[in-house]
Amino acid sequence: DDLYGNALDKSTGLELDENVQGEVQQKLDVVCNEIMLRSLCGCGSAIAAVASEEEEVPRCCSDVMGNSAFETGDYVAVFDPLDGSKNIDSSLPVGTIFGIYKKPIKGTETSDNLDDSFLQRGSNQNLVVGGYCLYSATTVLVLTLGSGVDGFTLDPDKGVFLHTHRDIRIPKSGAIYSFNEANFMDFSEGVQAYLQGLKTGSSSTGLKAQARYIGSLVGDIHNILINGGVFGYPATQSNPSGKLRLLYESCPMAMIVEQAGGAASTGKGRILDIMPNKIHQRVPTFIGSIENVYEIDQFHKYYDEA
Repeated sequence: DDLYGNALDKSTGLELDENVQGEVQQKLDVVCNEIMLRSLCGCGSAIAAVASEEEEVPRCCSDVMGNSAFETGDYVAVFDPLDGSKNIDSSLPVGTIFGIYKKPIKGTETSDNLDDSFLQRGSNQNLVVGGYCLYSATTVLVLTLGSGVDGFTLDPDKGVFLHTHRDIRIPKSGAIYSFNEANFMDFSEGVQAYLQGLKTGSSSTGLKAQARYIGSLVGDIHNILINGGVFGYPATQSNPSGKLRLLYESCPMAMIVEQAGGAASTGKGRILDIMPNKIHQRVPTFIGSIENVYEIDQFHKYYDEA
């Protein structure tokens, strides 16, 4: 209701200040950020702290809720409150991405070293929940707890989510590739060669390539998850580390797709094995069907060694 209400209000959806990423915020970003902060921290005693794309530093839940009763918990949550917000004015898909990590024993709730609770690999059962919510023709929640992936569709009349997608499995290979090819000339030689191979029909998958790019990570990944293929946001000359954030974009999506039988890579290694060194760290990201991701890894390896 908050999302649709603000989308229909002529006084909202306008550009506001820049967020910590240097990206212009829209009012819906701010509204969704507050909803996620309070929903995660107020869901019980499990979540001790939260980190958002929209905020420079993590926050203790006691600070978010204004009550010391919320300062304990064995988990920390990360999220992108409104992925693809530039799509709002065009009524195109947007979404929310979130992940929940087991808090290391050494982590504390004090603001001085709160970052330590978040700076951990997604592997080794550190990332225990990955999920996204797609706001499109229907509202779909896709979730993994580390033992498969399931999808739930909102029934707006009853206000409940129905279990509509059981044990989602991504195809081993797929024809869809989802890249922003406006940046083609800024991609590495390996990525350029891979994309050219897709378009000329020389891909090892043997499938005729189909380009689909929505401009929302949630929308693009959901399409790949259901139909197979590969999503890519490579490094570019202007963004050598890529643009997607490791903790609250790439890792949750990597966990979901891996649990569905797919793969997630930087082009040089598994995303979930990366040890982050800062909250808003960015990484090149390739996620999708296992054969498609393996192929692009091979292109990286060949051109890096050449």
